[in-house]
Amino acid sequence: MRLTNTGSLNKTKMTQLELFPDYMNNKGHAVLALSGGMDSSSLLLHLLRYGFNVTALSFDYGQKHRVELERAQELVDYLEANDIDLTYKVIKLDGLSDLLNSALVTGGDEVPEGHYAEENMKATVVPNRNKIFSSLIQSVALSIANRTGEYVDICLGIHSGDHAIYPDCRQEFRDADEQAFQLGNWDADRVKYYTPYLEGDKYTILQSGLESCEYLGLDFDEVYKRTNTSYKPFPGGESDYKSASSVERVEAFIKLGRPDPVQYANEDGPVDWETVVEHVQGVLESYEG
Repeated sequence: MRLTNTGSLNKTKMTQLELFPDYMNNKGHAVLALSGGMDSSSLLLHLLRYGFNVTALSFDYGQKHRVELERAQELVDYLEANDIDLTYKVIKLDGLSDLLNSALVTGGDEVPEGHYAEENMKATVVPNRNKIFSSLIQSVALSIANRTGEYVDICLGIHSGDHAIYPDCRQEFRDADEQAFQLGNWDADRVKYYTPYLEGDKYTILQSGLESCEYLGLDFDEVYKRTNTSYKPFPGGESDYKSASSVERVEAFIKLGRPDPVQYANEDGPVDWETVVEHVQGVLESYEG
């Protein structure tokens, strides 16, 4: 049985077996963008847990937070060291960086701090980034489908917390993008979309990752210390805890009730988990107030 975009992760506390009872040992083909962040890494674990033949793609587009590419490779190496196989490729688009206007790329403005809902977070939009990535993922997925004669799922870690400040995270964009793909290619109906976290949030994604680690026999901390969510990492690879992406990640770990295994820091050097939690809770209280 194939997975389609009807799969979603509810916010209720359920096991993955209860959520996806029909997809054990699926053995289908899956293609995903592995950014090196928490969402895509959790999605990768989920796909491996359910027996997909996974092709993971990372994109080097001149992002300031290049540590995410290092983390993605470290995670793949860790999985392979634990006898878990997948196909992994880094697609180099770094020639674009000088042509893109965004705080996230090399040469851009300073990455703002605060909550994602704040207006200044528009500075973190990379023009047409998800469309660029999507076109390449679609091309790879359709090539696998044509080569194997089998269906392929493009798997997305999108969730209910994806922010309206990013237009290319909206459903209207995804629908139009899929329609263009279907119209522009022969046999594109062999490629479908799977979005298991669509009704979840960062916390439920982290829950999913925890259960996948347990099923696959992986150490949760070893997995997640090989991820990066920070848009403002320090030269030594430590994560900041003040940019919006980091605030959202820390909030999920607080809800999970366990410390984040990545090392956080500020301008004075590494900080402990309690310092991180105190700051993030202050940001959340200020936003909610």
